[in-house]
Amino acid sequence: MQALLGIDLGTTGVKAALFATDDGHVLFSAFVDYPLMHPHPGWAEQDPRDWWQATITAIRTCLAGGIRHGIAPTDIRGAGLSGQMHGVLLPHAQQQLLPPCNIWADQRSDAQCR
Repeated sequence: MQALLGIDLGTTGVKAALFATDDGHVLFSAFVDYPLMHPHPGWAEQDPRDWWQATITAIRTCLAGGIRHGIAPTDIRGAGLSGQMHGVLLPHAQQQLLPPCNIWADQRSDAQCR
């Protein structure tokens, strides 16, 4: 059976799912959460490294579940990715990310927006 892999990076966690190519039904899915930090009132931050690790874990869990249901990784014909709304990812000179990331729920720019 052929499948498609969907990956959704959300505010509270990442979900990976395998879908049947013939009718779109969910064959297997996995969800891995990560923390949302509020170090001060109005701040909303996450560490992009948490997103990456959760994504790897969700995909591996989903692929393992697929194998248990007779779907090999080579049966996957495509992948789709969606992500949470606005976030600020800043790299330093060596192109490594500087965590934490301000996510869409951060309110520090409220005065400037007004």
